Amino acid sequence: MKLGIVGLPNVGKSTLFNAITKAGAQSANYPFCTIEPNVGIVDVPDERLNVLAKMYNPEKVTPAFIEFVDIAGLVRGASRGEGLGNKFLSHIREVDAIIHVVRCFDDDNIVHVDGSIDPIRDIETINLELIFADLETVDKRYERVSKLVKTGEKKYAQEAEVLSEIKKALEDGMPARAAKITEDDWLLVRDMNLLTDKKIIYATNMSEDDIADAENNDYYKKVAEFAAKEGSSIMPIAAKIEEEIATLDDDEKAMYLEELGIGESGLDKLVAKSYDLLGLISYLTAGPKEVRAWTIKRGTRAPQAAGKIHSDFERGFIRAEVVAYKDLIECGSNLAAKEKGLVRSEGKEYVMQDGDVVVFRFNV
Repeated sequence: MKLGIVGLPNVGKSTLFNAITKAGAQSANYPFCTIEPNVGIVDVPDERLNVLAKMYNPEKVTPAFIEFVDIAGLVRGASRGEGLGNKFLSHIREVDAIIHVVRCFDDDNIVHVDGSIDPIRDIETINLELIFADLETVDKRYERVSKLVKTGEKKYAQEAEVLSEIKKALEDGMPARAAKITEDDWLLVRDMNLLTDKKIIYATNMSEDDIADAENNDYYKKVAEFAAKEGSSIMPIAAKIEEEIATLDDDEKAMYLEELGIGESGLDKLVAKSYDLLGLISYLTAGPKEVRAWTIKRGTRAPQAAGKIHSDFERGFIRAEVVAYKDLIECGSNLAAKEKGLVRSEGKEYVMQDGDVVVFRFNV
């Protein structure tokens, strides 16, 4: 999973990126400080792996991971190349979902590129640039496909119709995902990687004083209302607190979060939101060599899940021996779970569930 962190300059993007990846991306109080997209690989926090590691004492523990891409601050006119814009718009095309960092705090010492704090204006500035960029992409494709319609082939006429609907939405100032087309229609044009087709989490960057009571922050309320209308996700975050948490060990981190009254870190919340947003789950494999989490799409069947480990597992799939994580832990061992009849033998039609602990049997 690849997540792109975007936002106007000086809203806290790079501070947040530094905190969640500990990658040390440059963060400074001036626009375009981030010239190249910084990339950080982050382990997905999963307490289940720690519990299984105590049970199996494996040689190694391998969590699932997320790739975060910190993309330089976009500004008004980015779709026309303003502020190094086009280059960075291309980086967004490569991500699975967008984390749009929105400034929801006042601080006279940190300049705002537009001179004042207005989260909705900031959101609309970036969304409009993404819409303009997509409109250019769709126009080019529509022009080419319209010529091919004359060949009489039905698929080109269907694609032109789909592009026309997307074009209409974009021209109305709406994201491509608002176009009135079916999921099957999307399959015809998804290879365009439209920016406004991507799912969004609005990360409202707040002060330490406001984060514990985020929902009563006026800026947050405005973004929440906007996100609800758009069907996007929202989560409050305090980038400076996340930066401080990143330097602490697990015990210190837990104590600090408890003192602040926020329960869990922004990274933990962000991972959970991202998995939910993209319809992802994790299944687990466990043994003396390795305990590992594997990320799959919700609804994935057993052979395709096995293929995440190795293509031979999918090709020669025989069965999956599955036990629910909760049952395995309650029994204390795989053998005890088997004796209680909790280890199931599942075939090719089995749909994997989050937390399944599985052994795949295959033959090639």
